[in-house]
Amino acid sequence: MENFKIIGISVETTNQNQQAATDLGKLWQQFYTDEISSQIANKESEDVYVIYTDYESDYTGKYTAIIGHRVSSLANVPAGFVGREIKNDRLLRYTAKGKIPESVVETWEEIWANNVALYRTYDADFEVYGEKSQLGENSEVEIYIGLRK
Repeated sequence: MENFKIIGISVETTNQNQQAATDLGKLWQQFYTDEISSQIANKESEDVYVIYTDYESDYTGKYTAIIGHRVSSLANVPAGFVGREIKNDRLLRYTAKGKIPESVVETWEEIWANNVALYRTYDADFEVYGEKSQLGENSEVEIYIGLRK
């Protein structure tokens, strides 16, 4: 079980017609250009989280993507940011290994092609960009998928 709070910036997107690649690219650019990390209070670590939530249906429909940090409290959500509590009873972990973002995209494609989709909750899935995510060809990103009980 993995329950935590997140504060970050968000965008509504879809995986149709490569829209998510465009929208998430812009969101990542905003995250770094506007120094979003420095504006988030009560961070539990410097790990960057990408949350996928508010699914319209499944991975083919609209959803909300949030880039931010895990926090101890949602008491100080800056204007223009979102704060959410993420709850999952069961998680399945994948590790994307290799150059970012290509390895992350390839791992998601494997997830979508796999029967795991039959067991997903579509409540909240997330990626964790920790210390190992900035190692070029040797990067690693953890991807967690929410599963039904």
